[in-house]
Parts: sequence; structure tokens; C-alpha cells
Amino acid sequence: MIPKLRPYKRTKDSDVEWLGETPEHWEVKKLRHTIRSVTERSRPDLPLLSVVRKRGVIVRDVLDKDENHNFVPDDLTNYKVVKRRQFAMNKMKAWQGSYGVSEFHGIVSPAYYVFDIEGVDSDYFHTAIRSMAYVPHFTRASDGVRIGQWDLSIARLREIPFLVPPVSEQTAIVRFLCHAERRIHRYISAKQKMIVLLEEQKQATIHQAVTGQIDIQTGQHYATYKPSGLKWLGSVPRHWSLVPNRAMLRRRKILVGEHHEDYKLLSLTKSGIIVRDIASGRGKFSADMGSCQAVRCGDLVFCLFDVPETPRTVGLSQHSGMITGAYTIFECDDTVLRRFLSAFYVAMDDRKLLSPLYSGLRNTIPPSTFLGVKTPVPPQAEQVVILDHIDDIETQHNRAVVGTRREVELLHEYRTRLIADVVTGKLDVRTAGAKLPEVDPLADDDRADVKESAEEHATEDEVVV
Repeated sequence: MIPKLRPYKRTKDSDVEWLGETPEHWEVKKLRHTIRSVTERSRPDLPLLSVVRKRGVIVRDVLDKDENHNFVPDDLTNYKVVKRRQFAMNKMKAWQGSYGVSEFHGIVSPAYYVFDIEGVDSDYFHTAIRSMAYVPHFTRASDGVRIGQWDLSIARLREIPFLVPPVSEQTAIVRFLCHAERRIHRYISAKQKMIVLLEEQKQATIHQAVTGQIDIQTGQHYATYKPSGLKWLGSVPRHWSLVPNRAMLRRRKILVGEHHEDYKLLSLTKSGIIVRDIASGRGKFSADMGSCQAVRCGDLVFCLFDVPETPRTVGLSQHSGMITGAYTIFECDDTVLRRFLSAFYVAMDDRKLLSPLYSGLRNTIPPSTFLGVKTPVPPQAEQVVILDHIDDIETQHNRAVVGTRREVELLHEYRTRLIADVVTGKLDVRTAGAKLPEVDPLADDDRADVKESAEEHATEDEVVV
């Protein structure tokens, strides 16, 4: 557990408004007294580094298309050398916290700043300067008309106040915060694993319901089953019908043409069919919107091609709008049946059970093939019961996930606040830090980055076709 901490007993006025009272034995220095600008070039043989907000200085993977957003010139002789334990900063994004002490020897963009650290332990400097206590001051020291294109003023950077405790205390602070971060990481990882397990449990329960593995009214298997004739499905309850999709669905394709400006742009995502915000500029949009096809509320939208970027195979639209021509749209007059079909094929999609239906070089399911597939369909009264059961499952699941995510948010907030309070002298960790071992027993997963949940990047699960 993280021990209870108390304020320092003896403090003084720092003469810096945002710092307020600080420990009596700590110094307040300007950054110009702790960092010194250095420039070394002509080492194109060194690894290419980058400076990012969440991780500080990292080795750049020039082969990773997702990471390599910026142009890399053939000639790197003008790139700046960053040595291990030097402070590197992306001056255009310093206001975001894109800076840190490097653990690597490499080169960075010539537009970056590189500094030697003087008179301060580099680990302490890295921990303190990246805390929420200091990041806002890099915003104030930056100029620009538009966010994202601000340029850090080196003159104002040098005037930012920086708190410096004695060296022995710097070591204790770093040791304590590493210890605390490991434990907070453990708590967060456990919560995130719980979210994954809750999702798996929901999927398994829904799959059992829509395939007839369990009679949800009794919680037991049905009395008798029959072969479905589908290798990817197995047996189904004997009283369920096996109905060709063409008997339930009608394909419809109506291009919006020159009237596309009258339609909302829709997209099929892991969360269902959503309305895209074209004005935001996020995502890729077809240059020819006229080739999109109309979607009505209640339509079933299928993505009948299998590529890694495809997050979802089917969605029941709650919106009217338009979607790209790569999707296949079906209509179903029976409101209950279309909800059941959507639930069934989402369950199939969650387990990738439709894979045997894909064929050809483009790995697709031809609409004619899909319309010939037989789907197990219970009597309508039973469909209603199953759909009500699914609604209950999703309500319980959402409540549990929302609560768990809130706990993760609170842990992140606690971590952020704890670091800021410790490096600005609001909490005394000398005793707690001195009692900790040199090597933490949890060091096997030390500094592991906690992955953000998909819901924090909801727009990233959109399939762009």
C-alpha cells in the first residue's frame, strides 16, 4: 500500500504565487540555472528518436506507419544529437508535455531543443518537470496563433521557477514515486483486466442466448437439438427454424448522388452505427460523397469483407443518412426479427465465426452467398424474450464497466495529483522513501505503459472504406 503522507513541518514563502509555501530547506531556482542548451550534429548513424507527450523520449520506429507521421529526410546530418540523461524537448508541443530526460543515445529533429542538466539529479528533474505542476508554464511560455503550432520561447523557458530539494531528498522522492507508480499501475491493470473479462462474459452470455445453447427462461439447455447444417454454428434447438436470409432480408442500394449534402455521414463501428462529424476533420472521407448509399433508420448494414481494420461486421442503424458504397445494406420489415438478426450476427462477429463464408482474393462474402445462408430463428415470442434478456445483460454490463472505468479515472487523477504534490513540497516522503528497498519487488512490470481503453478513442474504431 502507499503510506499516508503528511506536509512538511517547516515551510517558507517561495515568493512564487503558484508554488505558495514550500519546504524551508528547498531552493527555488530558475530553469536557466538547471539546464544548459547544447547542440551537436552530424551523427546520422545514431538511432532516430522522438519526443512524445505520454512517454517522453522514445526510439522512433521508422517502419511503423502509425508512428511515422512526420517526414524523415534522407540526409540526417542536420539532426541534433541527444545523449543519455540529456533533456530533450519538442518546442512546438512543449505545452502538451512533449519533453523528457532521454534514456537513449540518438538524434532528434533539428527543431527540437536539447539541454544538459546541471545541479539536479536527472531522474528527479524528469519526474518533476513532467508533472502537472510544471506543464502549464510551458503553455504560457509558448507563442502562436493556433493550438498545435505554438513555438516555445527559449527566453521565457529559462525564467520558469523550479523547486530543488537537497540531493538526498531528490533520490528519496524518485524512489518513493517509482514505488507508488508501480502499485497504481498494478491497480489500474487489474481494473482494465476486469473490463475485458466483463466484455467476454457479456459476449459469451449473448452468444449462448442467440444460438440456443441455453434456454434463458430456465437457464438450462433446451430439451432437444438438431443439426444446423452449418459447420460454424453446430446444433440448434429443434423447434427453431433454419431460414435462408433471402426470405427475411432484401438488399437495397440507392446512391445519394448530387443530394449527398442533405445526408448525415454514417460509419459502422464497434459501438454500432454512428454519425460521423465531417466538420471536425477527424478521419478520412471519400472525395466522392455522391457514391455513398442511403441508409434508413432500421436498416441492417453489413461489412461483407474481412480486413484487419474492420471493427464490426453488422450494425442495426438507429439513424438515417448515408454510408460508403463498400457496405451492403439490407432491409427487414419485421422490427423484432431485424433486432434478433442484428444480435445474432454481432454474436457471430465477436467470435469471428463467419470466417468460413469469406472467399476469393479480396476475402469477401458475396451478397448472393450471404442471402443463401440459413440463420436459426426462434418463434417470435421467444425472440422477444431473448432480446429483453440481451437488453438486461447489456444494462448490467454497462453499469459495471462505467463504474470500473470511473475507478481507473480516479486512480489516474490520484497519480497525477500525488506526483505534483510531492515534487512541489506539499507532501513529505523522506521517511517513506527511506524505508523502501533499492529494487522494488514489483519491478518486473516497472514503467509498463497502461493502455487506454477503446472507449477513450471511440472514433478510432471506425472502418474507413
